Amino acid sequence: MPSLRGAYRGASVLACIHADLLLFAATLVAALMAAGYLGTL
Repeated sequence: MPSLRGAYRGASVLACIHADLLLFAATLVAALMAAGYLGTL
């Protein structure tokens, strides 16, 4: 049982890290798209 708890905790930390990375990538893409749009005006 303790190993199962440890695995779950590790998986949740990994998911949190990946969610943070995904949010960073989405923000970067949105900023690039906004800059491209403003460059065409």
